[in-house]
Formats: sequence, structure tokens, C-alpha cells
Amino acid sequence: MPDHMHVMVELGESESLPALMRRAKCVTAGLANAVDRRRGRVWMPGYHDHALRCDESIAATMRYMVVNPVRAGLVRRAGDYPYWSCVWLEDGMADWE
Repeated sequence: MPDHMHVMVELGESESLPALMRRAKCVTAGLANAVDRRRGRVWMPGYHDHALRCDESIAATMRYMVVNPVRAGLVRRAGDYPYWSCVWLEDGMADWE
């Protein structure tokens, strides 16, 4: 998405969401600035989070995230979105890309 991103993560016992978001924003801003050969802020302060507690809500949220570029009119099919990627680990075995 040109103005936001959706990410689904499972935090480990010693990880905090604020620390993860700080690292993710720092790394991606550094990469974006390097590509654009510029300096400065890339991300707005803050973020929105939503806790998921059951498999049904996880699956519904994943469906929402995958078709978000289609709903935004960026592509006709979700698989056509060039920045879409997904690794879904089910029972620790299956990878979906």
C-alpha cells in the first residue's frame, strides 16, 4: 500500500510490540532513504495494533490483508500486487508465498 502497511506477527515471550515497531520502522526507513538517496522521516509516529486470539480471526485478518490492494484499486487480483508476500506457518510446517 502506498500509505500504510499491514503486518501480522506473533511476539515471543521476551518481545514487546513497541520495541518491534521501533526496529521495523528504523530499518525500513533506513532502506527507503538509501534507495531514494535522501534523509528524513518515512513513517508517521505511532501505529495501530489489534490482538488476535483465535484461528478464525487470524484467517479473517489474513484475508483482509491479502485483498487490501484490490479493494484500494491498485491491482485487479491480490497476486498481482508486487509488494505482497506472505509466509504462513501452520503447525510449523507449511510455507505459503
